Amino acid sequence: MNRRDKTNVSDFILVGLTDSEEIQLVLFNLFLLIYLITVLGNAGMILIIRLDLQLHTPMYFFLTHLSFLDLSYSTVITPKALENLLTANKHISYGGCFSQMYFFIFLAVTECFILSSMAYDRYVAICNPLQYAVILSTKVCCSLITASYIFGFIASIITVLGMNTLHFCNSNVIHHFFCDTSPILALSCTDTHNVEIIIFILAGSTLVASLIIVSVSYVSILSAILKISSTSGKQKAFSTCAAHLLGVTIFYASMIFTYLKPRSSYTLGKDQVASVFYTIVIPMLNPLIYSLRNKEVKNALIRVVLKRGNTGHLR
Repeated sequence: MNRRDKTNVSDFILVGLTDSEEIQLVLFNLFLLIYLITVLGNAGMILIIRLDLQLHTPMYFFLTHLSFLDLSYSTVITPKALENLLTANKHISYGGCFSQMYFFIFLAVTECFILSSMAYDRYVAICNPLQYAVILSTKVCCSLITASYIFGFIASIITVLGMNTLHFCNSNVIHHFFCDTSPILALSCTDTHNVEIIIFILAGSTLVASLIIVSVSYVSILSAILKISSTSGKQKAFSTCAAHLLGVTIFYASMIFTYLKPRSSYTLGKDQVASVFYTIVIPMLNPLIYSLRNKEVKNALIRVVLKRGNTGHLR
């Protein structure tokens, strides 16, 4: 209660991406289409992996959680963005804003470490294929997933607690389409230096630690692939990690562009474009990347459809 007494705002206004009603309508239709594809794609990926026993492997165990995270953090951001584009009511409560921030950071940080775990999975599959099942046992996979969620929780709770120490005395207008840290820091009427340092350290350590794991894994993978004598063998080895490498590149590039820089270099237009990309577009792209470039997923989908069709026919 003391914290809220020092803050003159009870809610915030999310300005969004544009003031033009025509552009807002176009963006609403576009974002709605993307969100529907995101929900269908990620939910479908989870369902296929659950139903097909041949996909009950460490790689697809991690992919299930990646799809869950993409579906979740898209849902944290997109519905509110759609509401703001369609209606004149652009308000979000103080608690709702910080809750949105908490869940977004929690899910995004967790995704960083899930992607790292998937890189390690590809490293073991290519560099130590005979010991794959032993190294990546069920216990190890569950431990990696649990650690990813714990890191996400710690990073998000520290960030939100730090942001909650700020005072907002005058304006409550957030020049963004969701409650991200940079535009909220810009609203504070108190010194934000310490909070900025905390956010930079958390974002930096998360991205650097996960990128080190990814980089070391792929350097080892590349080294192993170059030692393969046959061209077909090299192509097969590379195809097993191409989808993950593409997904990692897109995700980390947009995150580094947005968060690993001081607030003094924050530019509204460029940061909003990057934010749209990693909050709305990437969750849609991941299931497409991992399905369209993956024969196992395509074959599993065919098996699931045929199995369901045969079951319905027998009934």
